[in-house]
Amino acid sequence: MFHNPSGAFLNLLDSSTLCCITAILLLSLISVAFVFHLRLKSRSVQHLQRFNSLWMVRLLLVLLIAIWASNELFRLSFFRRNYLFPFFPSLTLTQQASFCKIHIVFSLGFFEPGFLVTLLFLINVSTEKKTPHTTWAIAFVLANCFPVLALQVLLVFFSGLHLPWPEIFLRSSVVSKSEEVILCQYPLMSSIVFGAFGIWYLMGFSLACFKAVNLVINKGLRRRICALSFTVMIMLPLQILFLVSSVLWGPEENIYATFAFFVFGTTLVIAAVGEGILVIKPTVDSLVAGEDALPAFLPREQTASEEQQLPKLEDARVQV
Repeated sequence: MFHNPSGAFLNLLDSSTLCCITAILLLSLISVAFVFHLRLKSRSVQHLQRFNSLWMVRLLLVLLIAIWASNELFRLSFFRRNYLFPFFPSLTLTQQASFCKIHIVFSLGFFEPGFLVTLLFLINVSTEKKTPHTTWAIAFVLANCFPVLALQVLLVFFSGLHLPWPEIFLRSSVVSKSEEVILCQYPLMSSIVFGAFGIWYLMGFSLACFKAVNLVINKGLRRRICALSFTVMIMLPLQILFLVSSVLWGPEENIYATFAFFVFGTTLVIAAVGEGILVIKPTVDSLVAGEDALPAFLPREQTASEEQQLPKLEDARVQV
């Protein structure tokens, strides 16, 4: 996490983090608007109804990313000190440290694993002939996130059931030496647990992308899948590396703040590329295909034949 911003360098990192959080929240808002626009449009345009079968899954992806970005505010000590703690002036340092624990548990245990698993689900569905029910998608995400979340809760809130581990393995916060403020820190065990999840995820994600690329004949869609795969395969290992390496320094050191920003930045890149490729782009393609498709309310002789529209519609359906 970031420590108390006391210098120009740390102020720059804090400002950059806030700008990035604002940008991803704005992108998420745009994605939600696209999802609901397609949802409403499909009610009046018959050809869009089959394109919109996974709208709840895409909405789940966007919501997880937006909540993850909002949760990142808890790791900024100046945000907690200036905008949160004034409403709770009686909080002790021990109680304030709970905000660091909440951030770590939900960021590394649920929100980020959740949207990563949702990305994997959407890639897997792209190669299936039958679209699964939305309930199955939610169950798939929860089932894959629950073990990570349970371990993070056990390690962070219950200190690993008080196992005799060195402090660096379980410490999630320290008190600043310069002023009475809690500085958040990534515990080594939490980083190891997330790293284990990341290794499992990278294997499943690479197999899913390889299968999708081999089955998809659309060149544009193939390029987008390769771009998403490249982004995840590069950024996620870098994030794990930064997480584990950050324990070598204290939260008040500049290099620790830099590593913490890199952890945030790598996740941000995955989230932004995922929303662009799996939410915004296929939604736009579906709307364009729906406008070009045969309107249900016009006489058949006034429009192009359905046979002429089927290739374009099928191409858009595969992209969605």
